[in-house]
Amino acid sequence: MIKSNQRFFNFILVVFDMLVITGSLLLAWYLRFVSPFFTDGVRTMNFQAYMSLLLFILPMYLILFLIVGLYKPYRRQPFLKEFREIIMANVVGIALLMSILFAQKSIHFSRIMLGMFLLSTVFFMTLERGGIRKILRMARERGFNIKYVIIVGAGSLGSAFASKIIGDRQLGYKISGYVDDYYHKTERNGIPILGTTKEMNEILEEYRVDEVIIALPNTSFKRIDEVIDICEYQGIKTQIIPDYFHLIQGTKAYFDELDGIPLINTRYIPLDKPLNKFIKRLGDIILSLLILILVSPIMLLTAILVKITSPGPIIYKQIRVGMARKEFYIYKFRSMRCDASEQTGDVGWTTEDDPRKTKFGSFIRKTSIDELPQFFNVLKGDMSIVGPRPERPHYVSQFKDEIPKYMIKHHVRPGITGWAQVKGWRGDTSIRKRIECDIEYIEKWSLWFDLKIFIMTFKAVFDSGY
Repeated sequence: MIKSNQRFFNFILVVFDMLVITGSLLLAWYLRFVSPFFTDGVRTMNFQAYMSLLLFILPMYLILFLIVGLYKPYRRQPFLKEFREIIMANVVGIALLMSILFAQKSIHFSRIMLGMFLLSTVFFMTLERGGIRKILRMARERGFNIKYVIIVGAGSLGSAFASKIIGDRQLGYKISGYVDDYYHKTERNGIPILGTTKEMNEILEEYRVDEVIIALPNTSFKRIDEVIDICEYQGIKTQIIPDYFHLIQGTKAYFDELDGIPLINTRYIPLDKPLNKFIKRLGDIILSLLILILVSPIMLLTAILVKITSPGPIIYKQIRVGMARKEFYIYKFRSMRCDASEQTGDVGWTTEDDPRKTKFGSFIRKTSIDELPQFFNVLKGDMSIVGPRPERPHYVSQFKDEIPKYMIKHHVRPGITGWAQVKGWRGDTSIRKRIECDIEYIEKWSLWFDLKIFIMTFKAVFDSGY
């Protein structure tokens, strides 16, 4: 829900930014050429020529805003920092625009007007972002868009973090409680003590939290390690308020802050970065639309043959667990008889000679044609083209007890194909090897890695025997 809110919020920001940019250009044109403030009457370019600049300005400025961090979550970014980013992005933007105009030898655009456009954009964007912050503050004070956290450690580090949260409601955090080994189950500074670190697993089962903040001293290395393992077992992100930086071990870490308090993310996930996330999502949408158009004749023929060869629905829907442990319906062309789930309880993997499959179903599964409707899952935002394959809730509950770090795969969107699948770990194969590949993909993600997996998928399909 929180991720969905953030996507919607970023969409609103983009719309408002586009309106501000367009309005600022109109205002600058009016002030320079229509208002009584300038009486020289010089107008070397008409109104349409100036407005045509929006074709360059809008996409260029939005990309710049994304790069400098203007679409990061507001919870952790002070307004002064955002104001500096607004100035930086707009100065770079106007410099790039003037460079483009100079390169194209478009020397007749008014430099005074472009300067006024810069000033008005900075001014109105500052008002826009300040107003949005005010609205968010009011909304969060009324309990909307809240992120729930548990603080491990009720000592000085944990208390300082809690004071920041309590003192600034616009951050949008709500503390469910402390976990500490040295305080009884009462309260500390008005925040309940939920239990000890030995009870951490039961506490996370009882309380629905989004993050766990570890605020333990460096002498508690063993407890920190245990808490991180429990949180990863539950699929919950952890962040550390460092007493000393050498506490980080294992995976690559990256640093963040909350109003001056440093935080260490214990697992580096490139797709947590807004720019990477935006690029991957945009690529998913464009590529899915293109693929659906190209394979639409195959999908139509498949739908007809599924209906002809076996009674029942054409599309088979099944619940899977996706990003942030959220359940969704995955779509496939039906390849089994309608009574298959009644015979097996719908919990078994499909085998090579599975008696539940229809003859045509065997073919579309062998060639992966049955997976084509999942591109609609990608368009909906439930899945990505490349990513860890999603499992059914039954298996998720089983594997998180059996496979270390299994739940880490739910930090990113599941995929139609993935690193584990192209390396041969699909279907009824080693779950441990599959998770090793999934974690490797999550930590080493790049566009080139996605492209490599996408190309290798075709080879895997052709090597299947068809």
